[in-house]
Amino acid sequence: MAIDRTPVLKRCRALGIEPQVLGINKKSRREVSNSKKKISEYGLQLREKQKAKFIYGVLEKQFRNYFKEASNSEGISGENLLRTLESRLDNVIFRLGLARTRREARQIVGHKLVTVNGKPVNIPSYRLKAGDKIQVKEKGTESVRFKDIINLTESRLTPAWLNRDLGSLSGSVLNLPNRENIDVPINEILIVEYYSKRM
Repeated sequence: MAIDRTPVLKRCRALGIEPQVLGINKKSRREVSNSKKKISEYGLQLREKQKAKFIYGVLEKQFRNYFKEASNSEGISGENLLRTLESRLDNVIFRLGLARTRREARQIVGHKLVTVNGKPVNIPSYRLKAGDKIQVKEKGTESVRFKDIINLTESRLTPAWLNRDLGSLSGSVLNLPNRENIDVPINEILIVEYYSKRM
């Protein structure tokens, strides 16, 4: 599997993303360069796609498949795409405050520490539906790791489409999010424009 080893803060600077979007409470000491070089329309579209892939930790092939599915579904393609990305299990674990970052959420899921509706799931890209219940397994509830995570994330706001109970390290999906419930700094229209010329 491909791994991007570029330092996270450097990648954030290049894409114009605040590290807090990824759950990282650090600030780069370097300022984003205010280059006067004009970015082409294609460059803006490409950067927006790269931002979305980086924030959600998705590789190109999977991202393209998500877009195909979103464009073939009812509704607005860009919103459908973001809804698909938000409903991934690793993202929901992050949103519930059961992981500090989406990368850590993927690791937690991969280590089989999470159940969905009582069944263990170890696939980070598993798509959740309204009514699904997520729970950290009993062996994880007493671990120092999760206590440290909760100490850092308990003040994090939970999106309106999710319900969480940090006491039992669990949560549920009330409904799938609308665009106004998704606070990522992404202009999905540019992503739709990018793929509409290449598919």
